Amino acid sequence: MEIQPAMSVEEPIRPPPPVDAWQHAYQAVAPSLESLRLTLKRPPQVNILRVNQIDAARLDVEMTAMLREQLMKVFSLAQPGLLLRYEPELNAFLELLVWRFSIWVDRPTPGSALMNLRYRDERTYSALASAGKVRNGLEGPGLTKFQKLSYCLAMVGGRYGWNRLQNLSAFQRWGDSDRSSWARRAWGFLQKSESMYKVACFFNLIVFLHTGRYRCIVERILKARLVYERPAMNRAVSFEYMNRQLVWHEFSELLLLVLPLLNMLSFRKVLSFSFSGRQTPSADFREDKCPICEASPITVPYKAVPCGHLYCYFCLRTRCISNHSYRCVRCEVQVTGMQRHQERVSLEGMDRRPD
Repeated sequence: MEIQPAMSVEEPIRPPPPVDAWQHAYQAVAPSLESLRLTLKRPPQVNILRVNQIDAARLDVEMTAMLREQLMKVFSLAQPGLLLRYEPELNAFLELLVWRFSIWVDRPTPGSALMNLRYRDERTYSALASAGKVRNGLEGPGLTKFQKLSYCLAMVGGRYGWNRLQNLSAFQRWGDSDRSSWARRAWGFLQKSESMYKVACFFNLIVFLHTGRYRCIVERILKARLVYERPAMNRAVSFEYMNRQLVWHEFSELLLLVLPLLNMLSFRKVLSFSFSGRQTPSADFREDKCPICEASPITVPYKAVPCGHLYCYFCLRTRCISNHSYRCVRCEVQVTGMQRHQERVSLEGMDRRPD
């Protein structure tokens, strides 16, 4: 039986690709390549520590308070109460000085300098980021003149004007005027404006805690963002003193809470017994001398019931109120009451004056 050879199947010949096939393939992947290129060119997102920004604001307030204290010492010998009448003007003047020698000359405020922060115009930075001219995310120019002047008007002039309005409304008692008067309407407008501003500050605080940008409403409106001045610099503030201060503060609060609950007289007696090893004898106290305050003669003498030993009224009264089981210092008998001591005066031997 003869085996016939298998017939070979010829593969179909594929036609050559068109000349512009690579162009169609490039157009198909071009959107993905463009998104990847934009992702690589996107400026890095630098997160500024929120605690740095809050500490900077706190340090600025402390700096202004120090300047105010020094200025008050200069006028300490002047007329009493002279600076108190012009306290809003004084605060505005000091804040204006800080603004003039820091923000106006493109320098950080004292608190921002300690926290390695500076102000940056966020609008200009966004334009630089769109053009691909940003590397580490900390570039960008400072504030413009318009932003600086607006910052001064809002933070310095706004605070001064608001304080003056509050003092004027309180002094002239706008809130007690008739409902139809302009003073009552102005007072209501001030109250509503203050409430709306506080609500806006609250929402701005929530957004700030979430994003870490613009700690106050003025900075958010002006687009003035705090960024690091130098990337490789740590904060120049040591928290060792602050931690020590917090420890002593809490310790003092604990003492203020516990000391009123202690009976200091009993505590002192226990200590005296522990160190001396013997009880204080009753012979050490004279009858005409209060055993508590050691006043001689005794002021407003009262007798302790039932032992009858004499004390000053206030000394014995305070001990009995603080300790209901108070014991006499002389005889260690529990005092159950108090009685006024009536001294008997003898008239024998007194000379009469001649008529």
